[in-house]
Amino acid sequence: MTRDGAKGLLSGLSRNTVFLALSSLFADIATEMLYPVLPIYLTQTLKAGGGAVGLIEGVAEGTQNVVQGFAGSLSDRLRRRKSVALVGYAIAALSKPFIGLSSAWPGVLGARFADRFGTGIRSAPRDALIAASADEAHRGKAFGLEGAGDNAGAFIGPLLAVLLLVTLGIDLRWIFYLAVIPGLLAFLMVLLVRERPVSTFAKAKFEGGLGRFPRKYRAYLVATALFGIGNSSNAFLILETKDLGASLTVTILIYAAFNLIAALASYPAGALSDRFGRRNLVVLALAVFFTSYLGFALTHNVVAIGLLFALYGLYQGVFRAVGKALASDLSPEALRASGVGWYGATVGLSGLVASAVAGQLWDRVGHTAVFFFGAMTAVIGAVALLLLVRPAAGTPTT
Repeated sequence: MTRDGAKGLLSGLSRNTVFLALSSLFADIATEMLYPVLPIYLTQTLKAGGGAVGLIEGVAEGTQNVVQGFAGSLSDRLRRRKSVALVGYAIAALSKPFIGLSSAWPGVLGARFADRFGTGIRSAPRDALIAASADEAHRGKAFGLEGAGDNAGAFIGPLLAVLLLVTLGIDLRWIFYLAVIPGLLAFLMVLLVRERPVSTFAKAKFEGGLGRFPRKYRAYLVATALFGIGNSSNAFLILETKDLGASLTVTILIYAAFNLIAALASYPAGALSDRFGRRNLVVLALAVFFTSYLGFALTHNVVAIGLLFALYGLYQGVFRAVGKALASDLSPEALRASGVGWYGATVGLSGLVASAVAGQLWDRVGHTAVFFFGAMTAVIGAVALLLLVRPAAGTPTT
């Protein structure tokens, strides 16, 4: 690519955009270093049962999803994005070593609660900073670059953990100690961001709950929730891959490839949404999700499952970047952190419902029922999005 071509590809972005993308890269490296080894640490080192593993992850994810909505509202009330985000990054980074210091699973529960509490605090104000780092015509690129950093971190983190454990032979607890390093680097990246003052309009309009948002925004949350109740944890995709005969190493490599494709897709998806419309790209992402889940339901070949998992990475990259950009577009500027926060909470809480439903389907009906149900809700969500969120002509949402 020529220098002019590279400039054109990155046009409309700022140094803040780059710093925030790097913060997501380092934060996700820290998270994904420990995520694959945490169940092993709990069950083999601390001798915890499966019930404890489920309780810890349920509390952790539920905490993150609920907190991010309130953190967005707090950020709007204070008219401060950067300071609120920094508090979240610091808590998330400093809590990780306490997982390794725990002598029993309740200690891990407390540390994971703090970790996800910090993650929930930082998410919405960080996304508001991303939205402010580029004008509306290039906002998709900004979220796409952040999504690329996040998914690249999710690709690098597990591989780094494998390198440390297998090649260097370090003790499992050291994974949690070392995870503080990329976590603090993420904090440093946000520290370098220059925050633009937020409109004082937020103070006057803060009261009123979701009623203070436009109808299209609320309709978008409805469509997101209708899809989200079938968007269960990726753990079920991993379990299905393993159950069909893939070795643990092959399963981890497939999961890493999924994250790599999501990272590669995020920025182009964001840039395309600036030209062809956010809603259209989100509908495309749901179509890819439908294809992937239907394939998982119908296919029993490991190679085909690997290809479907890779295709699912395309959904992940597009939906994460463009979905948040659309939520930002539909939110008033002064309430943007709240808007992105409640969108994230909707995605997360509907995902918790989806995982609970999927668990019952997995045990009581069959594995394929999980994926048929997810494919069905993708269709329902896409139809709701097309019918309920009809953007005005000439906007990036169109």
